[in-house]
Amino acid sequence: MAPKYEGVDIPLAVTGAQPDEEAHTAASVAHGVLGPEAIQTRQVPLSEQESEPRQDFDIISWWRRVRHKDGPAHHTIGPRIVHLNDPVANRLLSYRANNISTTKYNIGTFLPKFLMEQFSKYANMFFLITAIIQQVPNVTPFNRYTTIGTLMVVLIVSAIKELTEDFKRRKSDRELNHSRVLRLQNGVFEECAWIDIAVGDIIKVESGDPFPADVILLASSEPEGLCYVETSNLDGETNLKIKQAHPDTGDLINPSALAELKGKLLSEHPNSSLYTYEGTLKLEMGSIKKNIPLTPNQMLLRGANLRNTRWVYGLVVFTGHETKLLRNATASPIKRTAIEHMLNKQIVILFIMLILLALISSLGNVITEVTSGKKLDYLYLDNVNYASVFFKNILTYWVLFSAMIPISLFVTLELVRYYQAYLISSDLDIYYEEQDIATVCRTSSLVEELGQVGFIFSDKTGTLTCNVMEFKACSIAGVCYMYDIPEDKRHHADDDMSTGAFKFSVLLDKLKADDNESKLLNDFLLHLASCHTVIPEVDEENPSKIKYQAASPDEGALVEGAAKLGYKFIGRTPKAIILENDGMEASIELLNVCEFNSTRKRMSTIFRFPDGRIRLFCKGADTVIFERLAENSPHVTATTKHLEEFAVEGLRTLCIAYRDIPEDEYQRWAAVYDEAATAMTDRQEKLEAAAELIEKDLCLLGATAIEDKLQDGVPDTIHNLQQAGIRIWVLTGDRQETAINIGMSCKLLAEDMNLLIVNEETREDTVSNIEQKLEAINSQNIGEADIDSLALVIDGVSLGFALERASEKKFLELACKCKAVICCRVSPLQKSLVVRLVKRHLTSILLAIGDGANDVSMIQAAHVGVGISGMEGTQAARSADIAIGQFRYLEKLLLVHGLWNYNRTSKVILYSFYKNVAINTTQFFFGFINVFSGQTMYESWTLTMFNVVFTILPPFALGVFDQFVSARLLVRYPQLYRLGQRNVFFNRAAFSGWILNGLYHGALIFGLSVAAYKGNLALGSGKAADLWVWGTAAYTAGILTVLSKAALITSTWTKITVVAIPGSFALWMLILPLYAWLAPLTGIAKIFEGILPQIYGSLTFWALTFLIPIMCLMRDIAWKYYHRMYLPSSYHFVQEIQKYNIADYRPRMQQFQKAIRKVRQVQRMRKQRGFAFSQVEEGQTQIVRAYDTTIARGLLGETADHDVAQTAKSGTADSESPYIF
Repeated sequence: MAPKYEGVDIPLAVTGAQPDEEAHTAASVAHGVLGPEAIQTRQVPLSEQESEPRQDFDIISWWRRVRHKDGPAHHTIGPRIVHLNDPVANRLLSYRANNISTTKYNIGTFLPKFLMEQFSKYANMFFLITAIIQQVPNVTPFNRYTTIGTLMVVLIVSAIKELTEDFKRRKSDRELNHSRVLRLQNGVFEECAWIDIAVGDIIKVESGDPFPADVILLASSEPEGLCYVETSNLDGETNLKIKQAHPDTGDLINPSALAELKGKLLSEHPNSSLYTYEGTLKLEMGSIKKNIPLTPNQMLLRGANLRNTRWVYGLVVFTGHETKLLRNATASPIKRTAIEHMLNKQIVILFIMLILLALISSLGNVITEVTSGKKLDYLYLDNVNYASVFFKNILTYWVLFSAMIPISLFVTLELVRYYQAYLISSDLDIYYEEQDIATVCRTSSLVEELGQVGFIFSDKTGTLTCNVMEFKACSIAGVCYMYDIPEDKRHHADDDMSTGAFKFSVLLDKLKADDNESKLLNDFLLHLASCHTVIPEVDEENPSKIKYQAASPDEGALVEGAAKLGYKFIGRTPKAIILENDGMEASIELLNVCEFNSTRKRMSTIFRFPDGRIRLFCKGADTVIFERLAENSPHVTATTKHLEEFAVEGLRTLCIAYRDIPEDEYQRWAAVYDEAATAMTDRQEKLEAAAELIEKDLCLLGATAIEDKLQDGVPDTIHNLQQAGIRIWVLTGDRQETAINIGMSCKLLAEDMNLLIVNEETREDTVSNIEQKLEAINSQNIGEADIDSLALVIDGVSLGFALERASEKKFLELACKCKAVICCRVSPLQKSLVVRLVKRHLTSILLAIGDGANDVSMIQAAHVGVGISGMEGTQAARSADIAIGQFRYLEKLLLVHGLWNYNRTSKVILYSFYKNVAINTTQFFFGFINVFSGQTMYESWTLTMFNVVFTILPPFALGVFDQFVSARLLVRYPQLYRLGQRNVFFNRAAFSGWILNGLYHGALIFGLSVAAYKGNLALGSGKAADLWVWGTAAYTAGILTVLSKAALITSTWTKITVVAIPGSFALWMLILPLYAWLAPLTGIAKIFEGILPQIYGSLTFWALTFLIPIMCLMRDIAWKYYHRMYLPSSYHFVQEIQKYNIADYRPRMQQFQKAIRKVRQVQRMRKQRGFAFSQVEEGQTQIVRAYDTTIARGLLGETADHDVAQTAKSGTADSESPYIF
């Protein structure tokens, strides 16, 4: 629970949550989406009040905990105490520094974390054990340093890659930590770095700048201590939030006055709740002491930006990882791919196979020596302890067969992944030229997972949309006007006026006429320019330029649209608004504002014009406006038609209406309204009832259409990703209606879909709702086709209850039965918990994508995190595994690069296992003719170079340059992506097939080479061929066999492929004579002395070299032919289309489907009428009544009284001022 104060001195200490409570406490997220109206009653759940976040191991923090092991640190007992203007006292409390880190390692954690990660790979652990065994005397058949040397190379290469990637993260962190801010020192504000900010500092943040820490608002440049804050980084909402300093600190606008402040702040402890805060500011002003209660209204959070306010002063209360934003984040996890997990299992299988071969060989040696001891008397086997021999032989064969597990595989994989990431970053198709943003792979080890994604979790604001609202069209008096008119919507001379659309230039011409239509047009634009709660901000450098600070982005777009059409909103006073038209200014008295809320779905403003007329302007959803129209109101039919057309285009719509009110009626109503506004109980309900009395008999002016502009290519990208079998869930902080509207626009939701809406206030209702929907679905036995017609929409409060342990499985079951899921009004922590829920219960690969700091925890929780460098900052891009410039790039990233890399990586791993099994199986078969003595048939350094020199290039060429299908066709046929989701290229069956193939080839190499040399040991020179001649011949044939196999599985031949495969064999043939000459001279391999003439001069050697690969690959070629001809996979057909350039004659029904889609959209529009716009609920009247934009400001933002200001404050225009309406 939140700390409740017993008086003001001793608040209760905050209790930390248990780890399992943090993961499953739904209350932590159920209330995380409540708006400001619920703050007074909202309690902070335990999971949001962790006393300390989980951090990486740090020796200094550990030592501090050891020193205080007898009890908690003194500063965690009771409230958090922050001393004003006393940095020494605050420093003694040891609060966290204001630096952040998104890196995986630091100087103290690199070695343990890196070694833990590397030796969690079973192969590395296996080779470490092998290297230790090799140090035992008289055990290893090879040089004792071959394995340990190679293992060190593997670890060094991996360490360099990890450090390189982590250095990039550290560089990004350093840039952020060294951003600049103004801090109060010695009575003046001086610039310093964010990292130097400490708890208790007073800082100055200027318009457009982000907040470097969580601060308490003390004062601002605006009247009443108000300021505007953009929180899109925190909750995804682009509309501005209002914050207000406490009246007792709001007048502290002079730095010298701030420097003289004494006292302390009693604050709650750090927690993850974005919407709550409790504290008490105890000021000491000489003999006067004040206790000032603090609420979320005074809390400015890190991650938010100051907007449309010249400056604010704030007291730093939470810094670094104690800020609420960072409390919603998670530590950078160590991510392992699904292929790595399977690779570990396959290495275990190979290890079991190795142990089995070692046992067979050791047992064979003992049996042979016991049964044939008399024939082996030269070995002096008398009095031998065969039990000791047996176990010693196991170690020998462990080392002998250890090469079956390819140690070079992991170096190859690291290099291949690095270059795969480089190719992704170098792809110009996913380079965002407009903002010079290239795709960046920060974690190259995850590139193959891009080809196996089953779920995408996406933010909305800034990820799917551009964060830009545009006034696109309107309907006025039954006539449609648009900026850009499609050819099929243009109005023709013989059309009815309600048919087709006119350009806005026509509207401007009509405004100049003196007729009834012109009057309606002027009334409409006057309505847009006046019925709102927008506050204008004049650019000091360019006074003609006005920026509208709007709590609702829709309102800002409407006011800007009216300004472009001639009605410019230029000023606001507490009792009036000032408009400009045709160069003339006029003031209209603002009488009342009936605010918007989700129940009313409308807002109204009442004005008194200079000529004494009283008019009500009302805007809202079509359903509520039409219900309140006067009888026989004109233009309803035509406006309805235009609304349907706007909805088809995915635009957000509002209806515009007005009413002239007689003076006596207004006076009677004003008395009712004033009484409701001062009521002590049920004030909101009484205000709504009062508004109902006046909002009637309206006259319809028309409707507006606003586009929440999607990023380029979003609808097509989502459609193709869904065609690829990927489920897309949108997790957004926006309201339900806005989220659904965007879902329709971006094709996530289809017109014929049934929306399953879960929007409950209690746990019981939420669970009941989910169970009812599940029961209804299960009773109908729906199939795959039916799933495509279902979409789930759930709000944040209900989601919090659904994520509880008791109901999470039912929620997940319901969500998985839907094609699309939209979670709206969710907190950053909820986003993370949704991803973790799916990750915990399903085996699919999860990808999360977002662009704001509020998406970081979700990005880090998923298997693959993708960040967009967007308008909400770069925090998500810095914390993500992959950073891109636009959502549409996800299509090529997954469907092309993802599938390519999955296919390539699969080939690299399977081929590496195959070639090692093929060459090392011969060693096992050799045991049957050497009494299982452990004798090797290959020279030790030559065998070591098999992996690291002679066959290292083919896996690299396959892993980086091979393309089993072209990029164009992978996008054209997104269904091919299901190959990766089903793990077609890398599974147990594929692994078993390659291992058996390796065993088969190894048996042929051994058998044919033995047969060739058995009767031909006498060479032409009269000398006899020894073990090393035969072994070298078999080794050469083995190299050519595995290289030929690489050629057989290559889909795309490039110059690199030619160098890698034929070039590797040429390299062996060049190195062999050089090594055979130098090795005996240097003492490395005396056994090669004189071997060269016996090899190159032997016809048997050359025949064996070329005939064995042919014999081995005949079966492979036959199987490949059979598989393609009689058991073809989907990609085989596409490969043939690519090979023979076959035209695609699939029927093109786009136009027909588009027409059907429009019909369905209109039907949905008629069935589900409602508001599709964004509007801030309540609380705006106080704000607009506090502003006076006509008053001049001093350097510190203080107001300067003068005659002009006082005239403007009166709220009525001069009698001489022209009336422009």
